[in-house]
Amino acid sequence: MLVFSVESSCDETSICIMQNDKKIFSHIVYSQEIHKKHGGVVPELASRAHLEILQNITKKAFEDSGLSLRDIDLFSATCGPGLIGGLLIGSTFTKSLAIGLQKPFVPINHLEAHVLSTFFNNEISFPHLCLLITGGHTQIYLLEDLKTINLIGETIDDAVGEAFDKVAKILGLSYPGGYEIEKQAMSGDENSFELPQPLTKENNLNFSFSGLKTSINLISKKNKMDDSFIKNISASFQKCVANILITKLNKAIKSIDRTRYNNLSASVVGGVANNKYLKKCFENLEKENGIKILYPPEFMMSDNAAMIAWATILKYSKSNDLDFKPNPRLTISQS
Repeated sequence: MLVFSVESSCDETSICIMQNDKKIFSHIVYSQEIHKKHGGVVPELASRAHLEILQNITKKAFEDSGLSLRDIDLFSATCGPGLIGGLLIGSTFTKSLAIGLQKPFVPINHLEAHVLSTFFNNEISFPHLCLLITGGHTQIYLLEDLKTINLIGETIDDAVGEAFDKVAKILGLSYPGGYEIEKQAMSGDENSFELPQPLTKENNLNFSFSGLKTSINLISKKNKMDDSFIKNISASFQKCVANILITKLNKAIKSIDRTRYNNLSASVVGGVANNKYLKKCFENLEKENGIKILYPPEFMMSDNAAMIAWATILKYSKSNDLDFKPNPRLTISQS
C-alpha cells in the first residue's frame, strides 16, 4: 500500500510517499524562510507559501521516486490542529487528488502523528507516556494502546517552543529561536540568572512558560545587551526550561503504578526534542526511574509529512473521510 501525505499546519510545507512496510520513496520538507524577517509565523504569508509550494514539491516527489499519482492507494493530510489557512490548503489539495483518482482520503491529527512517530523506529510497550514539545504545544499523553491516547497534562499559556521563539526575539536573535538559543547557550553560564519555574511545585502535570518569558524580558531591560549577557541568559533560560520539563515528566512517571504496569515506556517528541542539551538532561531521568526515554527518527522530529504518512498507515481502517472539516483546535480525542 502506497500512501501520499501532506503536512501544512504551520510554516513547513511537506509531502511524503511512504509504503506500509516503512519504505519512503520521497520525503520533502520545505521550511518557509519568509517568516524570519517578522520574528515569527505570519498566518496569511504561510497560507500563500503553502499554495505556491505544494504543487512544485509534489511534482518533484513523483519525479524523484519514479512513481505516478495512479500508483498511490491512499491519500492523507493534516486536518488540525494548526493555522486554518494552511490546513485548508493542504487538505483541499490532497482531497482533490483523492477524488480525481477515486481513492480514499484519511484526515490526520497533527498531534497524534507526533505522538505516534516514536513507533516508527522503536518497539513500544504499554502503558506509554509521551511528552510532546513543539512550537505550538506542550503536552503529556498516556497511551493505554494505539487507540486510547489520554491527555494528562498541558501548558496553560505559552508552549515551550513558543517561549524559545519569544525569548530569542527579546534577545535580538533570529527566528526560529530554539536553535539560536541553544547555540548561544553552549558558551554561556547556565547559573548566571535564577529564573522562575512556574507550576513545578504544584501537584499536577500542567506547564506554564509565560511568566518565564516575562522574567527574561525584565532582566534584559536591566542589562546591557552584549554577547556575554545573551550567552548567559540563553544558558540560564535553557536550563530552566529543562528543569521544568524534567520535573513534570518525572511526576508523570511516578504517577504510574509500576507494580501494576512494569512495562512502562516513555518518549519525547516534537521539534523541541531536537535540543541536544535537553536530551542530555533526560538521560539523568532515565537513570533515576530505570526507564528508557525514546525518540522518533530525526527526520520525524519537526513538522513533516513522514509522520503524517506513518500515522495514516497505523490508523487506516478502510474508511473514506472526504467530508472531514479541518479544525484549527482539533484534539486527539476528536480524531
